Amino acid sequence: MYSKTRLGADQLSGGPKLSRRAKAIVFTVSGVVAAALVALGVWSAVGSDRYGPSANGCVNVTFASSTGGATLHYCGAAAKSFCRSAFASADRISLLARPQCVLAGLTKAKVLAG
Repeated sequence: MYSKTRLGADQLSGGPKLSRRAKAIVFTVSGVVAAALVALGVWSAVGSDRYGPSANGCVNVTFASSTGGATLHYCGAAAKSFCRSAFASADRISLLARPQCVLAGLTKAKVLAG
């Protein structure tokens, strides 16, 4: 079926070499991919996060859920209402939300009074 053969001279040299044009194309594509990866790294390092830390009347609470991590994000009147219910309840999410409400400036005295 199969016979033992010796490799020819064209097979020993590693096959056909890339032409000058093909090398330029490979170099250009590699450079574009590398530049895109560098740009992605810079963007992820310095880009603003919509769900950053709680502050300035916005509350962000991250907690474990059955499908992984979940994030609650509220600003303004919704944040005030959320913090009001967090200070009035004692469930797991309310206990996690209380420190975030304080960081957002929505203390227990402020949300329960108004």
